[in-house]
Amino acid sequence: MSGDQAVPIRLGIVGIGKIARDQHLPAIAASPEFTLVAAASRHATLEGVPNFDSVEDMLTAGPPLDAVSICTPPGGRDRIALAAIMAGKHVMIEKPPGATVAEVLALQHAAKARGVTLFASWHSREAAGVDAARSCLANRTISGATIEWCEDIRVWHPGQDWILDSGGFGVFDPGINALSIATAILPDDLIVESGTIMVPANRASPISARIVMRLGRDAPVMLHLDFLKTGEQIWTMEIVTDSGTVRLTEGGKRLFLNDVEQLLREEAGEYPRLYAQFATLVRTQRSDVDLRPLQLVADVFLVTHRGQAPAFAF
Repeated sequence: MSGDQAVPIRLGIVGIGKIARDQHLPAIAASPEFTLVAAASRHATLEGVPNFDSVEDMLTAGPPLDAVSICTPPGGRDRIALAAIMAGKHVMIEKPPGATVAEVLALQHAAKARGVTLFASWHSREAAGVDAARSCLANRTISGATIEWCEDIRVWHPGQDWILDSGGFGVFDPGINALSIATAILPDDLIVESGTIMVPANRASPISARIVMRLGRDAPVMLHLDFLKTGEQIWTMEIVTDSGTVRLTEGGKRLFLNDVEQLLREEAGEYPRLYAQFATLVRTQRSDVDLRPLQLVADVFLVTHRGQAPAFAF
């Protein structure tokens, strides 16, 4: 199957929550590379395909599968992915790829040993302006950068208590999107130096953060994350270079060079591009696991100060 471009990849999906319904299912339906043949979820079902309560049931009692797309929260996701890998299925994981760095490394080793594809996807890297920004920065000297990712948790994650639980990443769930872009476009390594994360009195994960990082030897990078932003939402990255500023807005969809917006080619969209990439990886028998954004989040939790914010309720 993996070498036959004419045969659709038979796909099962695990986790039928907001991100699956908003992004994954439309992208799968529009892709000629995939056919959705099964779904697994503890809390929801999909029309038109067999539904199962667990990935194990889907793998043993469901229709034949070639690949599995995992859209569950990060906690416990490694066990789901490992079950699929050990069953010989190719696996795509929604970001972040896991709750810890070690568990994703273990999945990477298992996939290599089993001879299947593991794709740790970063959807924000597929935004329309990201590739152009990377090309722009390749030959410039960077003196500093500011990243602001400020959004309303009640709008984008309504009632999703897991996101503020231990292992839910809190404001770093969207913040890791910013870090996925930064690690893709910046020509040197990012190092976390200091900062403050604010955790609600009744929660385990941060609701805001101000982080000081360093690019290369001495270029400062300031990261500001806020989960309580009402009104206009902010997903902006500005990089100061020897040839002026490079600015991405709207999560990477728009690119400005010295405040002049650049015309970008029409893009298929973030998730259609992810599934096209997944299909290519499966058919060429390769994996793609970039842990740099997750490593940066782990480093933040290691070296920053933890402050207490007021209790939070949805």
